[in-house]
Amino acid sequence: MTTIAERVDVRGLPLSVSGLSAGYGGPPVLKDVSIEVAPGEVVALLGANGAGKTTLARAVSGFAQITSGSVRLGENSLVGMAPHRVTRAGVGQVPEGRRLFPGLSVQDNLWLPHQWQRLPEAESRAQLEAVFARFPRLEERRAQRAGSLSGGEQQMLAMARALLLNPRLLLLDEPSTGLAPLFVAEIFAIVDSLRRDLGVSILLIEQNVAGALRVSDRGYVLKSGRIVAEGRSADLAADDTIQAYYLGR
Repeated sequence: MTTIAERVDVRGLPLSVSGLSAGYGGPPVLKDVSIEVAPGEVVALLGANGAGKTTLARAVSGFAQITSGSVRLGENSLVGMAPHRVTRAGVGQVPEGRRLFPGLSVQDNLWLPHQWQRLPEAESRAQLEAVFARFPRLEERRAQRAGSLSGGEQQMLAMARALLLNPRLLLLDEPSTGLAPLFVAEIFAIVDSLRRDLGVSILLIEQNVAGALRVSDRGYVLKSGRIVAEGRSADLAADDTIQAYYLGR
């Protein structure tokens, strides 16, 4: 695996979450959670269904209610910031379930971020072609309706859409869920290429423990809304107690 120090042109910003409690108006889903993602680092967030992984992503991106603690991207506090302002601050999210526009073509789904950014058309087209170069399967299907793509292709489209916002931090929420094994391997290879080629910071939220730990630098294990283990990915993968007790492996 390429280390952070070996990467060039790191464009990612650090994410710092400290003492975070958050939820949706009732009892907090997250309780006193603290995590760090260094610039250009891939960090895996692991845990079973209901552990609070998606709530953490939604707290960072402005969609969950933060009751205490801090969330910082670089020098900016994200607490209380509206979701569209969080995006402008540099957070790109690939949500669980992808949330594409199924009736629109691949290309039209990718044009939407440019309409929001209001970039000059020449710059928009250059960025779009750069994304198609990174995802050649999508280029082959650029006129095809998003809803007719395979699950793996839809996941690629969701990732490509997020990249068009030029994120400094990318939140990937369960990108391998429901995919055939061949596509799972391809999605994790794409995550590794984003770290290697772009140097973007990545928080990878996954239930696929082996795949996530293989492409990440470090990992955290979330259980019932609390961090119960953390460490280098290789160490977490080798720890039978963590695998059996916290991850059900």
